[in-house]
Amino acid sequence: MSIKKNNLTIFNSLTRKKEVFEPLHPGFVGIYVCGPTVYGDSHLGHAKSYISFDVVVRYFRYLGYKVRYVQNITDVGHLQSDADEGDDKIQVQARLERLEPMEVVERYTRSYFEDMDALNVLRPDISPRASGHIPEQIEMTQTLLEKGYAYEVNGNVYFSVEKYPAYGKLSGRSLEDIKSGTRVEVAGDKKNPADFALWKKADPEHIMRWKSPWGEGYPGWHLECSCMSSKYLGDTFDIHGGGMENKFPHHECEIAQSEAAHDKPFARYWMHNNMITVDGVKMGKSLGNFVTIKKALQSHSPMEIRFFILGSHYRSTLDFSEDALHGAARGWQRLQKFYQKLANTPSGNGEDDKAFVSVTEQLQQQFTQAMDDDFNTPRVLAALFDFIKQATPLLEKGALSEAVLDKTRLLFKEITQDVLGLTPELNEDSVSDVELNAVIEVIIGLRQRMRREKNWEMADYIRDELARRGIIIRDTPEGTVWERQV
Repeated sequence: MSIKKNNLTIFNSLTRKKEVFEPLHPGFVGIYVCGPTVYGDSHLGHAKSYISFDVVVRYFRYLGYKVRYVQNITDVGHLQSDADEGDDKIQVQARLERLEPMEVVERYTRSYFEDMDALNVLRPDISPRASGHIPEQIEMTQTLLEKGYAYEVNGNVYFSVEKYPAYGKLSGRSLEDIKSGTRVEVAGDKKNPADFALWKKADPEHIMRWKSPWGEGYPGWHLECSCMSSKYLGDTFDIHGGGMENKFPHHECEIAQSEAAHDKPFARYWMHNNMITVDGVKMGKSLGNFVTIKKALQSHSPMEIRFFILGSHYRSTLDFSEDALHGAARGWQRLQKFYQKLANTPSGNGEDDKAFVSVTEQLQQQFTQAMDDDFNTPRVLAALFDFIKQATPLLEKGALSEAVLDKTRLLFKEITQDVLGLTPELNEDSVSDVELNAVIEVIIGLRQRMRREKNWEMADYIRDELARRGIIIRDTPEGTVWERQV
């Protein structure tokens, strides 16, 4: 498959500007994205991150690139503090649930993939676990010790940031700023409080431990991603992605240890997605303001959630509220209704082909321009709705040839399904409009009965739930009428 002509630019967090994408190897893109630490159910913040990078992977494949997408599972070494202090998050959860740590890992890894599958997030090509790559992490630690970038103290091995002059180039922080912002009292046996752990000595009560040249211990969180990315993508690869909150210290440390160990550039393009907020505050487990994906799926369809997330640029914050999700649901229903109209419109004499082709070509151009501009999904959605507004009257006239209709159906599918991952929840095998109308009439009849019985609370509930799904009902002197909102 040849590469489609494009002018793709990516905002590179490393250079702080948009750059034209040039793959390291022609026709191939290697992408590594930091995966979840599996000690609880995933929340909507995770959904934003992994849906965002799912679209990136999908677009590269749409363009014709062969993509190797690596996304790890962190199952050891992620401590409660970025200062290499505190307990392992998974071990803490294991104590709470009275389970073995790896039981916790299995439970929440399965939960994570269940959620991603529901949201139509494609599985990574490789999903390595940190605990399965201990030999590689020990080997890199030994290399850094031999090259003088690291030192060992009482079974702990630390990377010396002063030995790597470029430390801070991703986050823009100087070493002096980092030092002044680091609490000296948590430094322990570090030579410099800004140094970070490559290998940690396991305390007697620490369950997750492996043998190493420095005694029994476990790897540092930053080291894991460096080893897994280089193993599957090479010492230098195309794109490293992750959440904005991981830029420092996690990604900064990855760069330092990888480039010090291999004497080569690490990732060429760095992409960071922004967060979901609640009332302007980051959604997160530590703050207790998170909504799990499973909870959200109880009242919203997977595609409504996906549409909600695609409505913001991956580098922008997205404020969560039920009203915002309901708004996304209405947008998704409108898009889905047009998809069904396009799929079921019979062909005509081709009288309106020229006008329709012009509108379709405009959509193709706007889609490509938006995606080539740092994967701008909100602009793609805007282009789709503009297309729907212009295309609907032409479809309803019924004067389009089958060839033009088929070409437009293919384009609409490529944009909405193949790239955006928005899969129609109603298809040709679903209930017909006649059957659906009959069901709605039954529901409205039930509401009328509730009103006669003065059960106003239930009657209002039925009205509001129908409205949330795009069915607007009105009580008139002549009776109750309803219509679908587009």
